[in-house]
Amino acid sequence: MSSAHTELPQVDNESAGSCCGGACHGDGAAPAAEGAFTAVYEVKGMTCGHCEGAVTGELSELADVTSVRASAATGQVTVVSTAPLDEEAVRAAVDEAGYELA
Repeated sequence: MSSAHTELPQVDNESAGSCCGGACHGDGAAPAAEGAFTAVYEVKGMTCGHCEGAVTGELSELADVTSVRASAATGQVTVVSTAPLDEEAVRAAVDEAGYELA
């Protein structure tokens, strides 16, 4: 099953809709630098800021990742990297966090 992801410019959205309002995790967002790759992934199962933090933590450990922004409210995770990411590596990181890449 292939995950849907889209190359988009990075936008600064607040972590609305989570149980903690995003207060339990850092901002993690940085403006997209020239030559950066931005991908948006759909992740199933995130319901709160703790979930966002778990997914953010695992994806941040991938090589070339410079920024991760997870939103439980939308189920979207925006990842900025210096090189295109391997989808299987992203899937494995999301699985390790306890969630599912859609």
